[in-house]
Amino acid sequence: MDNRSGEIEVFLRVVDGGSFAAAAKMLRVTPSAVSRTIARLEARLGVRLLQRTTRSLTLTAEGEAFRVRAQAIAAEIDDLERSFSTAKVEPRGRLRVTASLPFGLHCLLPVLPEFLERHPQVSVDLSLTDALVDLVDQRMDVAIRHGPLRDSNLRARSLGASRWIVAASPAYLKRHGRPKTPADLDRHNCLNFNFRRALEGWNLRATAGANGAPRRQAVNGNFQGNSGESLRVMAVAGAGIVRLAHFLIGADLAAGRLVPLLENYNPGDREEIHALYLGHDKPAARVRAFVDFLVERATVTD
Repeated sequence: MDNRSGEIEVFLRVVDGGSFAAAAKMLRVTPSAVSRTIARLEARLGVRLLQRTTRSLTLTAEGEAFRVRAQAIAAEIDDLERSFSTAKVEPRGRLRVTASLPFGLHCLLPVLPEFLERHPQVSVDLSLTDALVDLVDQRMDVAIRHGPLRDSNLRARSLGASRWIVAASPAYLKRHGRPKTPADLDRHNCLNFNFRRALEGWNLRATAGANGAPRRQAVNGNFQGNSGESLRVMAVAGAGIVRLAHFLIGADLAAGRLVPLLENYNPGDREEIHALYLGHDKPAARVRAFVDFLVERATVTD
């Protein structure tokens, strides 16, 4: 009997797991059975989908193209079954997620055990990095990104927005004094991101109060980093002044480890946060469940 959908599922499990052994464990079959299925699929297609070595297994160019189409077909099959079934389809399989280090540490990891408890047949492969990750190239299911959306080929769900705050530790302010206007920052050690857009300065009002027009205030300091978490740790340690999103430093502000500065000059701009996934009308159950969970439990509201 022809079982092409079964072969597609085996292929996707091999890609997700990174090996025949991992796929076999997920499917509860032997590695040799997985190997025979992939060989049969490649023979029928007449192309090599996977490049095998003794140490690794990678997709060929044909394999990558087949993976994209296969994932769409698998999602359609899931949707077809849901439309004719009164029972809830249980999310399952490996879920690959990328998020920024700050969001991962402060918003995602604290609630992730709850998601895994709700969906015991899902395994999460999480990568925390502030680098921009390509979902297709890196075979990610969900990416959590900050700032304006740029890629129209991705579906997006809002996870809220967080206001920017200028802050420093009490120890730093005791040694160097408190800036009273944005111009005073010229005399302070300002810790900043090493991204090009961040090097252009901080967005602050030119004059105090709601009527002050925002402008870019040039800042300088002896430390730059590619992660908001690294800047937060440096600021708490007394190294200088930072401008970071509230979701990242809110606990430090509440505990007195950091003190807000120049609030009369804060223009109230906010950093938007979204969960992105590939643009299928019907994402896989595990992707849909995870994004719904993020909206429920990891939305930023400050």
